[in-house]
Amino acid sequence: MKELSRLLRYSRPYTGHLFFSVILMACVGAAQALTALLIGPIFDRVLNPASEETPVSLFTIPLIKKQIMLGDLLPASIHNVWTMVAIAILAVFLIKGLCDYAANYLINYVGFSAVTDLRQTVFDRVLQQDAQFFESNSTARVMSSIMNDLEKIQVALSHILADWLRQTFTALGLLAVLLQTDWKLAFVSLTVLPFVLVPTLRLGRRIRRTTRAAQDNAAELNQVLQETLSGHQVVKSFGAEDVESNRFRDRAEKLRTTNLRYVAQQAIASPIIEFFGALTIVGLLTYARLQIKAGQMTTGEFTSFVIALLMLYEPVKRLTGIHNIFQQALGASQKVFEYLDNEQQVRERPHAVKLAKFEKAIHFDDVVFRYPSVPDGFVLDHIQLEVKAGQVVALVGPSGAGKTTFANLVPRFYDVTDGAIRIDGKDIRDLKLDSLRDKISIVAQDTFLFNDTVAANIGYGLRHATKEQIQEAAKNALADEFIERLSDGYETMIGERGVKLSGGQRQRLAIARALLKNAPILILDEATSHLDTESERLVQKALQNLMEHRTVIVIAHRLSTVRRADKIVVLERGKISEIGTHEDLVSGGGIYQRLHEMQFLEADV
Repeated sequence: MKELSRLLRYSRPYTGHLFFSVILMACVGAAQALTALLIGPIFDRVLNPASEETPVSLFTIPLIKKQIMLGDLLPASIHNVWTMVAIAILAVFLIKGLCDYAANYLINYVGFSAVTDLRQTVFDRVLQQDAQFFESNSTARVMSSIMNDLEKIQVALSHILADWLRQTFTALGLLAVLLQTDWKLAFVSLTVLPFVLVPTLRLGRRIRRTTRAAQDNAAELNQVLQETLSGHQVVKSFGAEDVESNRFRDRAEKLRTTNLRYVAQQAIASPIIEFFGALTIVGLLTYARLQIKAGQMTTGEFTSFVIALLMLYEPVKRLTGIHNIFQQALGASQKVFEYLDNEQQVRERPHAVKLAKFEKAIHFDDVVFRYPSVPDGFVLDHIQLEVKAGQVVALVGPSGAGKTTFANLVPRFYDVTDGAIRIDGKDIRDLKLDSLRDKISIVAQDTFLFNDTVAANIGYGLRHATKEQIQEAAKNALADEFIERLSDGYETMIGERGVKLSGGQRQRLAIARALLKNAPILILDEATSHLDTESERLVQKALQNLMEHRTVIVIAHRLSTVRRADKIVVLERGKISEIGTHEDLVSGGGIYQRLHEMQFLEADV
């Protein structure tokens, strides 16, 4: 109930639509009940030749031991019972159809709108999650929850909610017909309902667990699909098509098994209802023979009762199926609510202040860091460092020394475990996140570009950038020369992750994007490590333009790229082992000298 009420909470903005749809569905239920009541006059009056000779001004449909007076609603010339019944049938079905159409549309409007709001809420929440969340949850699994899990919820809150209201009011209307015809007989007939409802409720819990398992299997299938398609070149180069095909088949088989288990659980309710319904009908027919012989019930009344009972079993059967589908939606909602309830490690403090500008220095004050997911693993150990405004500080060291981790602490992708990072004397945890990250640009070795135009990818660095600003940034990044050669220039679609461009071209677009942002702090994470000599030369020129008048933290594998740095920081196993300029360190007998000699030896070879 907690999960259901939480889902229905998203329909509150659409209460008016839901209210009118409930009223209309009540009319549908009443019309369905009137349909059953019309059976009595048809057998007792219309199909009885003797009744044709008696003109009537009343449409004698018994309703709670009274009569519905329709004579005044009809032209005075119409006294034939059949004509009255025929008009009533047409009116009932017309009203039922119009109300059902309008109510169905309104409920679907509520369902689709509520789930759209929920999907947006989940997406926004995921966007705000920190790096630890994305380390713990694969992209395919998160996508599966946002799309597939919410699709299950959408079905429940739109189509199924409409059907639930329709069948509920229909069942109530038909129940009223049964009670007013013969309440004792109705009570006996409905004694079988507990035998139907109790197993259904128990099945619902199993269905919820099965649905959760099915959604998890679907997420695994999505993961295999995403990895295989994204890494198609690796798959082909290693001839691993059969391996990936088998992985996909294995996950698909698990999903098929779970889905079939759900079908078996969901379908068992129908034969249970039909069997107990048949038992009830056999008992009723036996009872009716005695009642009709005794003159206590007419053939039409009994026929109306039986048809109303048969019609009642249909909504009961549908309601059990609807209950199971709601259980399916609740099972799907578990992962969605997990994302909504996930506690962010990097949060903005209640009284955080805005960082208006950066003027003095970035100070690493006795910083200690451990990854939250592996607290006993990698650690940055008591880092003490000052990066003054306008300085270029290079981070070098062996692979795994902590260079990228060190740089990721500045924009608060992670929070320090101990100590503090201060910008102009303010602990960055006391700053508003958007104002902090607005002052930082990052150009990484793995450049991410969107499947959009060149202009849109550059313009991502500054909202509402003009065409002239985009072109100026591209020119300063030395990207304009290759952009002009593209088929549609700045409006060329570059493909997923910029697949239509070379590595150097992608890096220059990333530099143009950073130039357009114009942030005072720049982080370069081995931005030229994967490039050929010519591309590296062009990117290095573009980087020089980007680094002007900025405070730069540059992570470099190639020491030739950091020779001119104001300060070189050598990291080893999460600690600072050396600090100085290139001239100080190249002959200092430490790690930097060893790395420098190894790289020059490789160059000579």
